[in-house]
Amino acid sequence: MAATSKMGRLLAPIRFKRRSKLNRVDNFQKFLLVLLTILGLFMLLPLIYIFNHALKPYNELFVYPPNIFVRQPTLQNFVELFLVTSSSVVPVTRYFFNSVVTTVLAVILVTVISAMCAYPISKHKFPGHKILMSTILLTLMFVPEAVHIPRYIVAAHLGIMNTYWGHLLPQLAAPVSVFLMKQFMDQIPNELLEAAKMDGAREFTIFLKIAIPMVMPAVATVAILTFQGAWGNLETSQLYMQDEAMKTFPFFLSTLTNGLANNVARQGAAAAAAVILFLPNFIIFLFFQRKVIATMAHSGIK
Repeated sequence: MAATSKMGRLLAPIRFKRRSKLNRVDNFQKFLLVLLTILGLFMLLPLIYIFNHALKPYNELFVYPPNIFVRQPTLQNFVELFLVTSSSVVPVTRYFFNSVVTTVLAVILVTVISAMCAYPISKHKFPGHKILMSTILLTLMFVPEAVHIPRYIVAAHLGIMNTYWGHLLPQLAAPVSVFLMKQFMDQIPNELLEAAKMDGAREFTIFLKIAIPMVMPAVATVAILTFQGAWGNLETSQLYMQDEAMKTFPFFLSTLTNGLANNVARQGAAAAAAVILFLPNFIIFLFFQRKVIATMAHSGIK
């Protein structure tokens, strides 16, 4: 008994130090949780503001200092948005339809083309594949303004002005999407593809049923990035569309308050249109955010 009590006295300081260390770690984790919660709520303020702003009547839109939360919510701004073009040749629904069609087609085509470009570069070491990939990455150095004139000349010679192809073709070359796809396809074991070939699978079958399912996080990320770029795209409507009926919803939003004699008219409609433009991006990102995080964690992007 004496030996046991003596051992207990010797171990007591060690246990106390461990307990103190665990308490410090636990307190730090609680502090970090509270801090991140506060930061998360702070980052939600722009989202809360944009939704409340669209529901504000005119007497609250211009109050100073501005209020984040609406006091007398109304849907009059959305009604005004549709009334703006009720007497014009092109209704707002036509702009919205053009945006939906071009965005859906752009997401499908960019995803398919990027995957079909990344697969041979990653898994078929043909002569010059490194030079080709380097050239694709080199295009990231060019700012969009540097290629406006070449793109316009190409579009004019192809005869795709005032067509849906004028919205789509300038967006199909997506070097970032190719890079993300290639980074994921590099991680597919070559032995798996060789085993599929020995079982009689054709190249397209391997690509469609083995490669694509294994890079679904990258596919989802490419789809989201393409959706965000195509949904908010103004370039194609400004440069390649002279027919008003072929222009998109973001272009309509940019013209709502242009050319007016004051800064008050149509501000409510512009706030409602901003919510409609923002909402699809927000919903899609909420559904696929895990795929995006998984892609960034495995693609080498920091």
